[in-house]
Amino acid sequence: MFRSHTCGELRIEHAGTQVTLAGWVQTVRKFGAITFVDLRDRYGITQLYFNEDLNPQLDAEPLGREFVLQATGTVTERTSKNANIPTGMIEITISSFKILNKSAVPPFTIQDDTDGGDDLRMKYRYLDLRRNAVKKNIELRYAVNRATRDYLHSQGFMDIETPFLIKSTPEGARDFVVPSRMNAGQFYALPQSPQTFKQLLMVSGYDRYYQIVKCFRDEDLRADRQPEFTQIDCEMAFVEQEDILAMFEGLVKYVFQAVKGVAYADTVQRMTWEDAMWNYGNDKPDIRFGMAIANLKSAFNLGGRIQATGELVNGADFKVFDEAETVLAIAVPGGAEWSRKQTDELTEWVKRPQVGMKGLAFIKYNADGTLKSTIDKFYAEDRLRGIAAAARAKPGDIVLILAGAEERTRKAISDLRLELGERLGMRKKDEYRLLWVLDFPLFEYAEDENRWVARHHPFTSPKPDHIETMINNDPFIMSAADYLRHPYANIKANAYDLVLNGNEIGGGSIRIYQRELQEKMFAALGMTEEEALHKFGFLLGAFEYGAPPHGGIAFGFDRLCAILGGSETIRDFIAFPKNNSGRDMMLDAPSTIDDKQLAELRIRLEKVNPE
Repeated sequence: MFRSHTCGELRIEHAGTQVTLAGWVQTVRKFGAITFVDLRDRYGITQLYFNEDLNPQLDAEPLGREFVLQATGTVTERTSKNANIPTGMIEITISSFKILNKSAVPPFTIQDDTDGGDDLRMKYRYLDLRRNAVKKNIELRYAVNRATRDYLHSQGFMDIETPFLIKSTPEGARDFVVPSRMNAGQFYALPQSPQTFKQLLMVSGYDRYYQIVKCFRDEDLRADRQPEFTQIDCEMAFVEQEDILAMFEGLVKYVFQAVKGVAYADTVQRMTWEDAMWNYGNDKPDIRFGMAIANLKSAFNLGGRIQATGELVNGADFKVFDEAETVLAIAVPGGAEWSRKQTDELTEWVKRPQVGMKGLAFIKYNADGTLKSTIDKFYAEDRLRGIAAAARAKPGDIVLILAGAEERTRKAISDLRLELGERLGMRKKDEYRLLWVLDFPLFEYAEDENRWVARHHPFTSPKPDHIETMINNDPFIMSAADYLRHPYANIKANAYDLVLNGNEIGGGSIRIYQRELQEKMFAALGMTEEEALHKFGFLLGAFEYGAPPHGGIAFGFDRLCAILGGSETIRDFIAFPKNNSGRDMMLDAPSTIDDKQLAELRIRLEKVNPE
């Protein structure tokens, strides 16, 4: 063995012990006849003390940062102790050492406050992984993985692998495709999830399945997306929605306790999709703080449109509201004390292209009960007080109001709420709030194609009392103006999302398990019978051989790790991530392949137009 102990293991009780350590040189500090070296490995840092007897050897073989070093000596009590590290009470008085490998000068400093930018650190990711900050993230990821496996094993789940080379059935995100050399002109796809395989496992009688599995989606990237990502993928047979919710609340609570030492004793709140959208502006609300959205159109008939005669429907003669499709508001605690500069800055914030609003109105509800507003010349005081009450404002609050097209305004006020929650310190990274969002629409309307698309995926079952509506109605839509009146617009999915601190960490559904209903779903999505058989004939066939009722859920493993680690990006918790363009900076991938490989695959490339 190259070492008797690790660099994070030794304590004062080891004093007098002869030890051998091996690791990387973190720092070298020379003080005349003596030299101090901080030696680092995965487990920690230990200070080495080289006395003048070893100086000739050090002069002949000078040590540099990131040299791989083996050193033997005696554990002694440090004169100048370091309370910031676990080994800070001791040092090793070195009697001999050996340089196992030298290192070039690293392209950035390998320490927590490194001087390396993102691209540089990703190019030299094997060096970045040595940094303590990154190491902690990888350790946390392993802890979440292990806790997940422990819990699911205790509940009778089996870890069963499913294929990575499958059939392409594009529906939603794009597939990554892989050409087959042995089947010229044909392609595999990399799975976006093991969805159909886990359903087939239920048909096969493996009633509790899971995988911590790689999935692949060829889509535009952002901080919380990667072209390859990891899911905790689970399925259960002979279950209803309540069984799924109870089982996987238990999983997340177990992970909290095992990884963070957090005993989550609160009842997990539940909310319908419609309530989430109207009260928080999105379907993954952060409920660590309040500031729920008030719909002033429904409360005070603010927002409407001009009649054909030119008369304003609401009659306030304030066109910003009167001509708006909707008017929404939030009450911000303590905002009545904001200065003009602060409200102007917030107005500019909502005008940014990313938010897309034309302006911001407000009502200050002062601590003494008086009101001050940018719209007080259009609305009498009693109306302003009514608006403040509808927004649930208290003395000392400010009511912020946005008006415009419904979808844009709802998203804008949701973004504004989250921004203010961040600025006011309400989104605490060490506070965890779980929420189930239920009763999603089963379908969404694709206006550009004038057809229905699945909100989750084509295997999601309608709520039990909505199945007849789906079976007994034709999915055909006459025109875009008709879709809201179509019976399919009101069908709810037997689906559920688990939200943590404003992030969707898991989503699933009770599945369709009868062939007739699955065929009806495919038809509703615009598939012909031939297309459905071509893409999913294997699944439809399996449903004829005693498919049990079943359902499941998939958790975004990378995202869960990032939230538990207090990070905004999943890249920090992936050992070898891609950048925002989907490139591996270290491997320089994707890359071209040579003509011989292309010829074997019978693929001819077209020239790419640089424009």
